[in-house]
Amino acid sequence: MPTVDDIIDQLEDWRGDVLARVRGLIKNAEPGVLEETKWQKPTNPLGVATWSVEGIICTGETYKDKVKFTFAKGASLDDPENVFNASLDANVRRAIDIRKGEEIDAPALQALVQAAAALNRSTRS
Repeated sequence: MPTVDDIIDQLEDWRGDVLARVRGLIKNAEPGVLEETKWQKPTNPLGVATWSVEGIICTGETYKDKVKFTFAKGASLDDPENVFNASLDANVRRAIDIRKGEEIDAPALQALVQAAAALNRSTRS
């Protein structure tokens, strides 16, 4: 089974650096987070990086011009720092697109991760 390390290692440009940095922020925000890859297919044999705590928190996908972190229940999360910048009209999900050279608001992203994990825990109990 491919790992997130495999995805990062395959990316030999800025996208691997972004994926690795955000991965570290996610793991620091939620130390017990489950990290795995899902949805392998012939056009994407390594799959999609996925982080979960009692349900999916977010996924990390790479495109030519961005790395997209999609929060499964992002529309239900408060985002006072306006970190979400994609899928803003979606009813359930919200996403953060990071392009080459863009900075990451680490504390705000980590707050979203923690809020998403707390939401998952509250709906499972």
